[in-house]
Amino acid sequence: MKMRRMLTVVPMLMAVCWVFAARAQAQGNAGITYTSGPVTKGKAFNFEKIADGVYYATASGSMITGSNDVVIVNDNDVLLVDAGVTPAVGRALVQDVKLLTDKPIRWVVNTHFHYDHTDGNSVFGPDVQIIGHEYIRYAILNLDVLHREPFKTAQESLPGQIEALKKQASAETDAQKRAALQQQIAATEAEQKQFAEIKPTPPTMTYSSHLTLHRGQREIQLLFLGRGHTPGDTVVFLPKERIVCTGDLMESRLAYMGDGIFDEWITTLDAVKKLDFGTVLPGHGVPFHEKALITAYQSYLKDLTAQVAKLRAQGVTADEAAQKVDLTSHKADFPQITGPGADIRGVRRMYAWMDEGKKQ
Repeated sequence: MKMRRMLTVVPMLMAVCWVFAARAQAQGNAGITYTSGPVTKGKAFNFEKIADGVYYATASGSMITGSNDVVIVNDNDVLLVDAGVTPAVGRALVQDVKLLTDKPIRWVVNTHFHYDHTDGNSVFGPDVQIIGHEYIRYAILNLDVLHREPFKTAQESLPGQIEALKKQASAETDAQKRAALQQQIAATEAEQKQFAEIKPTPPTMTYSSHLTLHRGQREIQLLFLGRGHTPGDTVVFLPKERIVCTGDLMESRLAYMGDGIFDEWITTLDAVKKLDFGTVLPGHGVPFHEKALITAYQSYLKDLTAQVAKLRAQGVTADEAAQKVDLTSHKADFPQITGPGADIRGVRRMYAWMDEGKKQ
């Protein structure tokens, strides 16, 4: 996910071209095609039209927005899938949605509890229902989410990111690239200040297995298909439009794994593939169409699990295993893989998950 920061900051293209740069990179995925619809450009978000009244919202570059969100414009109201990374981003999303419609936002669905999808919740008043799986409400109220991963690393890494970006900008000779870096510096410094405003806000309405909303002519299904990325992932399914919004349960690239339940994640993705959809709108990355990419991610998870289990049995620590695993055989499907290694937080979580299984 774009907000899942590596400690090494990668030089960016012009921020105004971020959507297209991300799409071009993702199109390296073998055999996968991507949606490319007309775009309405807002101040903080660009809205790609996927179907009538359905828009995929991604960062314009002026702010670090966290999740990619979905805007569903119904006959009389608007439903948002996810709320952004901070209250400031939530407010910006509300403002930019006015470019699409003057209908009021009445519903916000949180796909899972991670900060980059839920920390915009607090800007919505009592006239807006925030819906999520019952685990999301439990997590936000009980897990001290501002002092655990993934928020902890995101917050702690900001000063180093800013310093690295400033060094890059001072050394950059290309004026266009330097301007993009300066914009990224401004956005990152702004985010650092915006983090202080965060007030974790849980859903006001919860469900356990499924919930169907009928908004005029549109049917919106909220589905808990099983644990995976977190213990409480919601899939938003539009059966008539054949669109599924997967949050971080399935991205077009590798997902953060620090709360994963790995065996169930693979099984839950099987349930996703059984839905009759033609387009996937992920929580990060770009829209895609083929179920083959879901199968490819399942293969990645299986391979990672097998390699980590073998290293663990050899007495290798989680941190060492994160450096040793080699998933380069999957780079045709996930071009972000450039060499051996995996995210250390995911591998630490995998060790803990294996310990949990051993106790049972």
